[in-house]
Amino acid sequence: MGASQNGDVPLSPLHGLKSSQPHALRFSKHVHDNVHGNIFLDPLSLKFIDTEQFQRLRDLKQLGVSHMVYPGAVHTRFEHSLGVYFLSGEAVQRLKNYQGMELDIDHFDIQTVKLAGLLHDVGHGPFSHLFERDFLPQVCIGSDWSHEQMSVKMVDHIVDEHSIDVDSEMIKRVKEMVLASSEFKQPQASREKKFLYDIVANGRNGIDVDKFDYIVRDCRACGLGCNFESQRLLETMRVLDDEICYRAKEYLTIHKLFATRADLYRTVYMHPKVKAIELMVVDALVQANSYLEISSHIDDPSEYWKLDDTIIKTIETAPDQELKEARDLILRIRRRNLYQFVNEYAVPKDRLENFKNVTAQDIVCSQKNGGVILREEDVAVTNVKIDLTRGRNNPLESIHFFKDYESDEKFCIPDERISHLLPTSYQDMIVRVYAKKPELVGAISEAFENFQLRTYGIKAQVHATPEKKKRRI
Repeated sequence: MGASQNGDVPLSPLHGLKSSQPHALRFSKHVHDNVHGNIFLDPLSLKFIDTEQFQRLRDLKQLGVSHMVYPGAVHTRFEHSLGVYFLSGEAVQRLKNYQGMELDIDHFDIQTVKLAGLLHDVGHGPFSHLFERDFLPQVCIGSDWSHEQMSVKMVDHIVDEHSIDVDSEMIKRVKEMVLASSEFKQPQASREKKFLYDIVANGRNGIDVDKFDYIVRDCRACGLGCNFESQRLLETMRVLDDEICYRAKEYLTIHKLFATRADLYRTVYMHPKVKAIELMVVDALVQANSYLEISSHIDDPSEYWKLDDTIIKTIETAPDQELKEARDLILRIRRRNLYQFVNEYAVPKDRLENFKNVTAQDIVCSQKNGGVILREEDVAVTNVKIDLTRGRNNPLESIHFFKDYESDEKFCIPDERISHLLPTSYQDMIVRVYAKKPELVGAISEAFENFQLRTYGIKAQVHATPEKKKRRI
């Protein structure tokens, strides 16, 4: 490996261009990113970027409604996609520099991986994951729609709509790379250069440049510290047996990747106030769906690209009587009259395997006779899962390491060789309950405690009395 082991090989901004393109610079650009600095946009990538379908990502906030709690979190899917494009190019180019002869990485491979990084999120809906995780299941019962599948459709639509001259095999592989995450089938055994499919959306072990970008970008936007260093992994990774492996001494760096992600989930993505606002936005979208026919757009890319975060402004400013209930919910958010957090509990570790999501019906059915009569529409419940990407399993078990650059042997690091300071449990499931009306906090709190006693024989720690909750916004 020589000097390249230290990551000292400079990467030319023209590394993605064929030598037969002497005028390619005329059709390329540089943009300055606040995370990665100068990013070179090659001519083919620009053909995708300069479309209304990709530019739509400027109107999709990366963290949905989190900016209503963390004011700085206003960054978008657009800059994240450029960041993943940049890191994808960095990763595949470093592998070429280090193991070029061995891996036979060519311009086609580099361009394909970069395009996959650029386009991996082009199918996201309004308010990030909220759209597919919380809204669509309520209005499209039984649908298996996902933003990855829509990204694939959008890629085809962009190519056709704008007559982009691109190799059909390249687009086929781009789409496969977008779908290569853990929710989808792994690359087929017969596929060549399977390691390339681990760079953007890694279904093998969860280490990919998508996380490298959003972890650093989200921490910075929210004003949180981040001690994860993606460059250490980019500079030391190596392909063994068609799989990207990492130097054994970097296992703590990898653990920081997963631990920082889990901390972002706990601190930002699943913040109780963020979840309260998400619940209200989902209710507003559900209320407005029959009139605006939002869900009718999800199968047609030519209509879907018109959906973005501005749907809330459409609801808020429309005079139509049919949108009054949805409009009132948006007004409550603006005036910070939110659904009120009642209480929460962590599911016992020994119950995680057979855990079933708690519903509003479960809480309502646990109220005692007498007093306020609760209805399901008075209660909101969120079942929050926080893990290190591999559910209840240690993510390090799925990662292969190598000792040094003289060794061709790959291996896993067993638990007993890892620091005893690392966690023994890798997943939390937290059940949170909210009252949609402030005057019902007390009744819902009592019903929630009854549910816990009946289900687990435990009682949640009281975070605030109903009186205090009424004053907290």
